[in-house]
Amino acid sequence: MNERVPDIGTGSGYAAAVLASLALEVFSMERIPELADQARRNLERAGFSQVHVRCGDGTLGWPEAAPFDGICVAAGAPAVPETLKQQLAVGGRLIIPVGSEHSVQRLVCITRRTDADFEREDFGDVRFVPLLGEQGWS
Repeated sequence: MNERVPDIGTGSGYAAAVLASLALEVFSMERIPELADQARRNLERAGFSQVHVRCGDGTLGWPEAAPFDGICVAAGAPAVPETLKQQLAVGGRLIIPVGSEHSVQRLVCITRRTDADFEREDFGDVRFVPLLGEQGWS
């Protein structure tokens, strides 16, 4: 596949490795420096040279590498971050849990149909850690 995909919430790097097996290039964001360093080492050791790891606010995405064919978010947001929606290519999809910080969230898929038109699909109840950052929870 020729897709370029951000992974928001890198953790150990496991999801980034899975995405790298399916996509051409992965841009992985982690807000905790120690986790970002560990993920970078794990991914390098496993031979995933097409994964780029950055420590920072995942709610802001990776604008200089956009547009993206897909965005995968591994933390629950109060609402879909507008910055991530704007980084999708037309036809691109954003998967993100949305809802209360301390209760059930809804897993949603946002598909960019045109520059200004987005479609939302709901996949049901989930529970994730809170997405912290400028366009997430404080």
